[in-house]
Amino acid sequence: MPNRLELIALPDIPLVHPGDDLPDLIAAGLERAGAELQDGDVLVIAQKIVSKSEDRYADLDDVEPSARAVELGEKTDKDPRLVELILSESREVLRYRPGVLIVAHRLGYVLANAGIDSSNVAPQNDGQRVLLLPVDPDGSCTRLRAAMKERFGKNAAIVISDSVGRAWRVGTVGIALGAAGLESVLDLRGQSDLYGRPLAVSIVGLGDELAAAASILQGQGDEGLPVVLIRGLDRSTNQGNGSTLVRNEEEDLFR
Repeated sequence: MPNRLELIALPDIPLVHPGDDLPDLIAAGLERAGAELQDGDVLVIAQKIVSKSEDRYADLDDVEPSARAVELGEKTDKDPRLVELILSESREVLRYRPGVLIVAHRLGYVLANAGIDSSNVAPQNDGQRVLLLPVDPDGSCTRLRAAMKERFGKNAAIVISDSVGRAWRVGTVGIALGAAGLESVLDLRGQSDLYGRPLAVSIVGLGDELAAAASILQGQGDEGLPVVLIRGLDRSTNQGNGSTLVRNEEEDLFR
């Protein structure tokens, strides 16, 4: 592993709209940052701009809540129309209380509200719009990586990041919803520690670590820095993805 990493938030990425070409926006951001894409670089891209470019908007005025959504809405103090969208994006409701609805997302993530929110989402026609996660974050990463390779001729990894809470810990951190061209999980079992003893349980969520590092620069509010270039890691591969970071349900002791 390297002993030094460089993180660069690409400046002046404009507000993203459905159909916008993210590779074009990223390329312009790299130019403004005075950076040229290199083999082994990692581009961490905030989920919001990926979802916006893929038109993952939903208008609450168009949602008809089910009886289950109405019931959960009353128990969580949430708009039943929002709850209906959460249920439609989820496999299972795991926990709830006033103000909190924790679900297993259809892609396996355990998170609040199925990742649906309205922060930094502009209203449209006086309606209440919210933004859903990408349909296939790993697929989005694969397409973005191919587009960047075609444009720059370089093998860079792509990570789509989002901020989530964690069991038994206060505060949110960045995680990798999707990845391409990166060993998202490093299995160190069998390697030696400083004293020559074999590691027995050490598995590193590298994709999440990179997302968390980038989120320091991306911020949570009005920073407007959704893309971060990470340089110096050079763990690129053609096999990696983000789904390997999702723990199997039978191994999830918090369920």
